[in-house]
Amino acid sequence: MRGFLSLHTRTGWLAFATLTALLLIAVPLLNALPADSALHLPDYLVPLLGKFCCYALVALAMDLIWGYTGILSLGHGVFFALGGYSMGMYLMRSMAGQGVYRSQLPDFMVFLNWKELPWFWHGFDQFWFAALMALAVPGVLAFVFGWFAFRSRIKGVYFSIITQALTFALMLLFFRNETGFGGNNGLTDFKQLLGFSLAEPGVKLGLYWISACVLLTVYLLAQAIVHSKFGRVLTAIRDAESRVMFCGYEPLYYKLAVWTLSAVLCGLAGALYVPQVGIINPSELEPTQSIEMAVWTAVGGRGTLAGALLGAATVNGLKSWFTVAAPELWLYVLGALFVGVTLFLPQGLIGLVRRLRPGKTEEVRA
Repeated sequence: MRGFLSLHTRTGWLAFATLTALLLIAVPLLNALPADSALHLPDYLVPLLGKFCCYALVALAMDLIWGYTGILSLGHGVFFALGGYSMGMYLMRSMAGQGVYRSQLPDFMVFLNWKELPWFWHGFDQFWFAALMALAVPGVLAFVFGWFAFRSRIKGVYFSIITQALTFALMLLFFRNETGFGGNNGLTDFKQLLGFSLAEPGVKLGLYWISACVLLTVYLLAQAIVHSKFGRVLTAIRDAESRVMFCGYEPLYYKLAVWTLSAVLCGLAGALYVPQVGIINPSELEPTQSIEMAVWTAVGGRGTLAGALLGAATVNGLKSWFTVAAPELWLYVLGALFVGVTLFLPQGLIGLVRRLRPGKTEEVRA
């Protein structure tokens, strides 16, 4: 099955090339213009765009599991936060002796009168270990959780409720000071990454560029997956799981594979997110965060991949503007946007783009 703006079409390749030029060429060039230029992109917007790239990566992960497999997760914030905490732990360890207390322990541990580093913090003084954990911890948790959930044939709204319960439970755990993850304040005040100061504009631009490259690479990977035999089985599971079983396929393994992959991608997004934002705390584990991730995919258009990118950019762009201009209105706007898209644009914004295009564009109903 091929969604709107699939890379299997000429239009899809043109759209992808345009997106690549905007992300990898236009942003750095605009940022390099003189500060008095009308087209200059301020330095403070670069990390914001990098954050949007991370959110778009999460939306792609959500689309694989929900749009193409029909499994609505309301707990993907867990995997995003675990990836972020893994990177945050490395950033805290890398500034040993540079904090307020000049201690080898993170400042919050000194403040809480911890005498030694907890066992699960060991190894995070190495970047490669932290990067590995940012992928492995969400992946292992997703595999174990998915194995028991999918073997028990839990699906639909029951699966969604269980994933949200998992998110809420971990949020309460991470809020506790004795857990060893900074409690309510989380991990923050990062100074450097691999010896480079995170305050330098060039480093911020580099992190943005890496995030954009990762996003584009994952988009190509997702396109390859959904247009493969594996992807066709996923869409068949979404549309008629019982028939897939009668055809001799075991849905458990397909669902478990894409569920685990989706979690790993969220962990990767979290690891890229933390150095650019400068903080990771239990608020990322709030159930509302996971619900917003589902909203990004629904607003953009489920089962299209390009819609996931468009939805993440649109919703978070509006959120950034409203939280500055009228923060008290944002939740109402988000609710109205979701309800409006559900009622009037069931195929999301990407479906609206398709209808506004002259001529007929190939698309398969998600």
